[in-house]
Amino acid sequence: MATVGLDKLFYAPITENEETGEETYGEPVFLAKAISAGLSVELAEAVLYADDAADEIVREFKNAKLSLGVKDLGTAQSAKLTGARVDGNGALISASEDGGDYVAVGFRAKATGNKYRLYWLYRVKFAVPSITLQTKGDSINFQTPTIEGTALRRNKPDAQGKHPWMAELREGGTGVKKADVDGWFDEVYEPGFETTE
Repeated sequence: MATVGLDKLFYAPITENEETGEETYGEPVFLAKAISAGLSVELAEAVLYADDAADEIVREFKNAKLSLGVKDLGTAQSAKLTGARVDGNGALISASEDGGDYVAVGFRAKATGNKYRLYWLYRVKFAVPSITLQTKGDSINFQTPTIEGTALRRNKPDAQGKHPWMAELREGGTGVKKADVDGWFDEVYEPGFETTE
């Protein structure tokens, strides 16, 4: 199913358990009007050779690079995501020692058939947004910020003992409940597996 749109860009703050590192997600907060989202996955790979040939290949998720193009990134959002500070005059101050908190990031993409693909990335750390500015010429060109982050697996295991890094729900898919689609941005989605014994 091809996608034809992107909207509803949210982030949710994360509180980590000091002993286990397991994440608890706060209430999702609107981040910005979305222009683009790109996700590039990096895998760790090992090949085992036996009898003069490749015998086994193991591929595991390492991280994913997330690039978000947004209409505008507000001062409060920039401070939260990058660790920058807002001074007494309302100026956003970025320092070399800054490092934002981990957050969950959610968004949706409209697909053909008037259905949506909904996403939550469970643990993302962002860098300072890139800025491109250009003088005004004969034609109007919009300049918008891009913020890039790295998505990692979460520390908190799911009911099957695995550590998810992303959830994707396809509206209209087999077993997909309307309540999950409608409430996708009310809270960070938790995997619905049965608990293993």
